[in-house]
Amino acid sequence: MVTRAPLISVLVVAYNSGTYLPRCLAALEAQTFRDFEVLVLDNGSPDGESIALDGLGVPARLVRSPENVGFAAGNNLLARQAEGSWLALLNPDAFAEADWLQAFVDAVTRYDGISVFGSTQLLDSDPGLLDGAGDHYSPLGLAWRGDRLKPASLIDEDAEVMGPCAAAAFYRRDAFERVGGFAESYFCYYEDVELGLRLRLAGERCIQLAAARVRHVASAITGQNSEFSRYHITRNRIWTFLRTMPAPVFHLILPLFLAQLGLIILLGPVRGDSAVRGRAIYDAFAAFPAVMRQRATIQASRRAGIIAFLAALSWNPAKLFGSKGDRRPIRHENRAGPIPPTGVEHATD
Repeated sequence: MVTRAPLISVLVVAYNSGTYLPRCLAALEAQTFRDFEVLVLDNGSPDGESIALDGLGVPARLVRSPENVGFAAGNNLLARQAEGSWLALLNPDAFAEADWLQAFVDAVTRYDGISVFGSTQLLDSDPGLLDGAGDHYSPLGLAWRGDRLKPASLIDEDAEVMGPCAAAAFYRRDAFERVGGFAESYFCYYEDVELGLRLRLAGERCIQLAAARVRHVASAITGQNSEFSRYHITRNRIWTFLRTMPAPVFHLILPLFLAQLGLIILLGPVRGDSAVRGRAIYDAFAAFPAVMRQRATIQASRRAGIIAFLAALSWNPAKLFGSKGDRRPIRHENRAGPIPPTGVEHATD
C-alpha cells in the first residue's frame, strides 16, 4: 500500500529539553490541522532524557545523535529525513496555539508563490507581550527580533519581513534544500538570520503571519546573555555579514562594520566580556579564507537584484537601536520560477 506523504514535517531539535519538550509535544497533539508528521532529534543530551512520542495521533519519529551537533546541523539532519512538502521548525521551548498549523496552511493558499513564513512569538511568561515578530537585519550587520517585549496587540495583520525567527518558522522544503539549509558551522545563533538572507539573495520573500502564534520561553536551554550565547552571536554575526552582503555595498559598509567590532573590543572591559568577545572575533577571522570562499559561491548564485535585496534590509537606525519592528506591506506577486542551486555545501562548511 502506498502511503501519502504529509503536507508538513514539524522539526524539533531537543537538547536537555525535558522541562519544556512534553508541553511542546502536547501543543502539537492539540493541533486542529492534522496532515503533519513530527520529527524530534535528541541532540546528544547528556541527561539521557526520555522522549515519548506515543499518543500524538500523527506519524512521529525520534532521531538520536550521539553528540550535540548544534541547532543548525540538527535541523538539517531532520530535514533530510522529512517527508513533508513544508518544514515547520519549532523550538522545544515554543508552544504552538491549537490553530498554528491551520493558520499557516490558510496562508499558503492566500500567498501563492511564497516559500518562507514566520510565526508571531508571544512571551510565555506574559503572552500579552511579544517575544518577536520576524527577524530584521541592518546593513551594518546587526540583526534583531522585531518588537520584542512590545504589546502583542501591535500584530494585527500579516506583513513582509526580512526573514523568520527559526524558533517557529515555515520553509518550503525544496527552497530550503536548494540554498543548502542552515550553515552548520554556526552551531547555533544567527543561523536563521543568515539563512533568511541567503533565501533573499535567491529571490525569496518572507511573510510574517499574525494568526500563526506560539508562546516562547526564549534561550531556555542556552541561557539568556550567557557566555555561550555571546560567543556564538558575535562570531556568527561577523560570518553573516561577510557571507551575505553583496558588492558594492559590502565594500562601502565594511569600514563601518570593522569600526563596530573595534567598539565591541573597547567596551569589553566595561561590560566584563572582553575574553569571550575577543575569542569570538579572533575565531571568526581565523576562518576568513574559508568564509570568503563561501561568500564567492553564495554571491555567484545570487538571483535577486541588488535593489530588491537591499530593500529587504532595515535602514532606519531608530528601528535598530529601539529593537522596533520593520514590517512592510505585502506585495502581491508570485515568485518567478524555481530557485537555482547555490552549490554551497553547508553540511561541512
